[in-house]
Amino acid sequence: MSGISLTFGGDPVFDGLDLVVQPGDRVALVGRNGSGKSTLMKVMAGLVEADRGDLVVPPGVSVGYMEQDPDMSGFATLGEFASAGLQPGEMYKVERAGEGLKFDPNRSVDTASGGEKRRAALARLMAEAPELMLLDEPTNHLDIEAIGWLEAELATTRAAFVLISHDRAFLRALTRATLWIDRGMVRRQEKGFEAFEEWRDKVWDDEDMQRHKLNRKIKAEARWAVEGISARRKRNQGRVRALKDLRAERSSQIKRQGAAAFELAAGPKSGKKVIDAKGLGKSFDENRIVRDFSLTIQRGDRVAFVGPNGVGKTTVIKMLMGQEAPDEGTVSLGTNLVPAIFDQSRSQLDPDMTLWDSLTGDPDMRVSGKADQVMVRGNPKHVVGYLKEFLFDERQARAPVRSLSGGEKARLLLAKLMARESNILVLDEPTNDLDVETLDLLQEILDDYDGTVLLVSHDRDFLDRVATTTVAMEGNGRATAYAGGWSDYRAQRGVDSVKTVEKTKTKGEKLKQEKSATEGLSFTEKHRLEELPAVMDRLSAEIAKLEEFLMDPDLFSEQPIKFQKATDALVERHTALSDAEEEWLMLEEKAESA
Repeated sequence: MSGISLTFGGDPVFDGLDLVVQPGDRVALVGRNGSGKSTLMKVMAGLVEADRGDLVVPPGVSVGYMEQDPDMSGFATLGEFASAGLQPGEMYKVERAGEGLKFDPNRSVDTASGGEKRRAALARLMAEAPELMLLDEPTNHLDIEAIGWLEAELATTRAAFVLISHDRAFLRALTRATLWIDRGMVRRQEKGFEAFEEWRDKVWDDEDMQRHKLNRKIKAEARWAVEGISARRKRNQGRVRALKDLRAERSSQIKRQGAAAFELAAGPKSGKKVIDAKGLGKSFDENRIVRDFSLTIQRGDRVAFVGPNGVGKTTVIKMLMGQEAPDEGTVSLGTNLVPAIFDQSRSQLDPDMTLWDSLTGDPDMRVSGKADQVMVRGNPKHVVGYLKEFLFDERQARAPVRSLSGGEKARLLLAKLMARESNILVLDEPTNDLDVETLDLLQEILDDYDGTVLLVSHDRDFLDRVATTTVAMEGNGRATAYAGGWSDYRAQRGVDSVKTVEKTKTKGEKLKQEKSATEGLSFTEKHRLEELPAVMDRLSAEIAKLEEFLMDPDLFSEQPIKFQKATDALVERHTALSDAEEEWLMLEEKAESA
């Protein structure tokens, strides 16, 4: 891309942009919501024509684009759309991607949800395997298992890709360069997303320092212009013009977009015990959602529910909130509960209503006799002023909700939710479509919130930052509570333990078969090399026993002390096993080199 300029309405989105994507690049494209990330990606894909500049794609290089809202008109099924453009006999590529991304190729386009259509569009791109993949929020509407599959596929591809995502863990794992759109400027750093926030903060600190120096210079020159009049009959017109230029420079600087004014006000304090669920069971026909599930939630807990799409996370939360009756077991709710609910489907938003009417028409926010004000945490506010706190401008106030982007709809729903007092929050997929800065802010206000939080999310980084308890729903009625967030759950669950045990056994057998390799080692090293396989076998057996012990679904809620001791022991054994493997490899390499 050379000299690319593009204007929508008044201000240019880009002006004189130069950008090169090399073969094999793995690029994170980041920026605030509304900064132009999707627009830049559409220009790369040739779907939006720039006002000026050149876009060059070398001959023989194919570019594939996965958009957020794919147009499937003319296709009967998702599979038909996903396989368009493939050669006969290549349907297996779509079926493989469909299995990893969890969509049904036979699903009718007319009955498919937005999430299913997005997964079909992603499967189509993965099946086509172009030299450059342009991925716009590919993890939205994917569960954690599907995100893991996509992450593994992209990690091994030889293709270049440019990736827009709010999922920090996904970006950190995959990217080696970062494009940052900020107020129409695109900067590039040859480091992955892991280094982005430090880079961004340094750029902004330098910018603030330069602005501070400019303000000081303007102040000094302005003082000279005023105070020097009495000592001179004529001003130095050159300095006066320079002062005018300095002021013009300051006024031309584009102000950074501020953060939304998120605030949560806790209502009356709830009882210490918020929810006490015992022996819950629930089924729909042959589909077992949960069986014999017990959980006690105390005031201030942050409980996350994780698992594949369709496993029943939302159903379990509805049972815990008393909105749906269990088939078996009991749920006791604490006293003085004042809930606020953020639902995944955004059903609280009418797409045909304006933003103004969406707020003023809400019974909980209506101010009697005041059509231009809303009630916010007990105080009246002008509707436009409140919308501005959530980064909407005055022109958007009368626009329909359907015209908003996914991130803007999420902010509007948060504006409705945060206007009322509450002491228990239910957040069903709140992180979809929010930019990194807004996610940071949401995490901060949840940290400061005095109430209780029930959370469903597939954002692993967000779960680690927020959750104090993670309920893993693994299908077939299995639901187990673990202390901590996503990474804590993975460590306690011992997800990779089977592979570790198999790898350890293989190493031990290899060692026994190659005794001659011990030549060149000291007596102590030879002895240690001979005893390490037994040490690794013992640690692996202890890990297996601890994991079996921790699988008890009632252990966390009924015997928290034993649960914590077993968890600590499991972490200790994993560390010891890793150290033993490292030592074995070191001694083995030393013996071989000798």
